Amino acid sequence: MYIRVNPRDNVAIVVESDGVAPGATEAGGLVVRERIPQGHKIALRKLAAGEPILRYGEVIGYANRDILGGHWVREELIDMPAARPLDQLPLATAVPAALPPLEGYTFEGYANPDGSVGTRNLLGIGTTVQCVAPTVDYAVRRIETELLPRFPNVDGVVAITHNYGCGVAIDAPGAAIPIRTLRHIALHANLAADPLMVSLGCEKLQPARLFGASEPSPASLPQSLPILDGSNVIRLQDERGFAEMVAAILSAAEKRLARLNQRRRTTRPASDLVVGLQCGGSDAFSGVTANPAVGFAADLLVRAGASVLFSEVTEVRDAVHLLTPRAATPDVGRALIREMRWYDEYLARGGADRSANTTPGNKRGGLANIVEKALGSVAKAGTTALRAVASHGEKVTSKGLVFAATPASDFICGTGQLASMNLHVFTTGEGSPYGLALVPVVKVSSRTALAEKWPDLIDLDAGRIATGQATIEEVGWELFRFILAVSSGRQTWAEHWGLANAMAPFNPGPVT
Repeated sequence: MYIRVNPRDNVAIVVESDGVAPGATEAGGLVVRERIPQGHKIALRKLAAGEPILRYGEVIGYANRDILGGHWVREELIDMPAARPLDQLPLATAVPAALPPLEGYTFEGYANPDGSVGTRNLLGIGTTVQCVAPTVDYAVRRIETELLPRFPNVDGVVAITHNYGCGVAIDAPGAAIPIRTLRHIALHANLAADPLMVSLGCEKLQPARLFGASEPSPASLPQSLPILDGSNVIRLQDERGFAEMVAAILSAAEKRLARLNQRRRTTRPASDLVVGLQCGGSDAFSGVTANPAVGFAADLLVRAGASVLFSEVTEVRDAVHLLTPRAATPDVGRALIREMRWYDEYLARGGADRSANTTPGNKRGGLANIVEKALGSVAKAGTTALRAVASHGEKVTSKGLVFAATPASDFICGTGQLASMNLHVFTTGEGSPYGLALVPVVKVSSRTALAEKWPDLIDLDAGRIATGQATIEEVGWELFRFILAVSSGRQTWAEHWGLANAMAPFNPGPVT
């Protein structure tokens, strides 16, 4: 059994979990000529040297030698095409018509004074520099054991630690990206948009700089919040010894916990959701099961008025020609091209290009190159019009489908999306125990074998689509309803186990 995505395709992927053996006969009388692993490509007919290899109806490469029908179309038989020129892309030429509104869908969330809505009620302790991270981590352990049991309506305590803040060229243009990312994370909806910050005192990223006191105040900064007074910022260098540092953090935390404990979930429209979408450990099934199902759910969220973010520049770059026609306006299309070009130049400065993206696991799972990977990745974006583009670390304020630029690294992408999202959906083929402390992460597997192997890590199995046990639409609706349930307090597996990767803000600027 194999899956052919598009009638134009001259390759298909093998479905059988054990692969196929030589001599097996596939649909249409195709005879398998060699053993082909699950997820890998089989030639549906003879491919001549130099001929385009088509998957998803798009060129993923060129045969660098003759390949007979029934043979394994391996990575080494494919020459990757050049990146599509950005100056020749159509802009807003095929804007999808608006889908019918989806009304009446709600979740139970936490309303914040700044208008944002949380899916969790967390005490967040932000940091301006990595130097203070061990002290904050120690204080959090104390808070969890000594204070948190007295405040049952608080979901947890999160130390927002990271590797930025000093030893960097803080005035370089690239510094704006990690600074604004960390600013928006500190003001996260799941932290009641009320940050408690711990500073060392001598670092380059002073609290005043982090929150824009020396520049026009960001729109997301609540104007009534005395963000920089003594009740919001603790400077460790002002304290006398480690015990006093920890005592100061615990005292401030206790006051915040008392306030957070008074908060209650209220019924909110689904339009208050800001959902980030991401792939990790992708395989050849990701683009035919998990990502299309997520794309269907994304369309449902857009119809319900929510914001849906897809990201990962290098996993969009080779499918950008499919997205610029969907841009709501030419300006939105140009903004998408701007982010692609910026990242092309960023990679070139480092002596790399988009081909560096694919991992050994991606290739083991049947993905020959970044072109094939990108074409499957963008299926997460569904079918609606692209309404806005946000640059790295920017706060997303638009409703509908938004491209939020991030690197493709799981950890950096997740951190970048945390500037805006209150829930995360993560698709995986090879598997990843990835999680985030600030938002629930819903894991969707591309293969049933992975869901069966990791029943206590995968939240939703999209592999049923490949075997015909469910349709894309059925899994998409299941995911949509699961998102509403999780937003209302249902735990994901990552939350159950307390899995949370470290923050990794993207810093393209110089380190001094």
